[in-house]
Amino acid sequence: MVQAQDAKPKKELTPEQQTVMTEMLAKYDANKDGKLDKEERAKMSQEDKDKMVKVGLMKAHKPAAPATASTNAPAASDKK
Repeated sequence: MVQAQDAKPKKELTPEQQTVMTEMLAKYDANKDGKLDKEERAKMSQEDKDKMVKVGLMKAHKPAAPATASTNAPAASDKK
């Protein structure tokens, strides 16, 4: 049985992280719940996302893989 004391404790934010988080919440927390949900994070500027990554509040996203040639063309042996 999992109990409250078994839960992982929240990490303490550094003063720099607290400052950045306060700034981002003031700027993007539209519903004022004290959290940045998926929609609110989506509206963040790249500069602000980079700032959050730099202080360790967000994980950096890997760049998308380059597109490859389409393989959706019909096979040459298709008969009608």
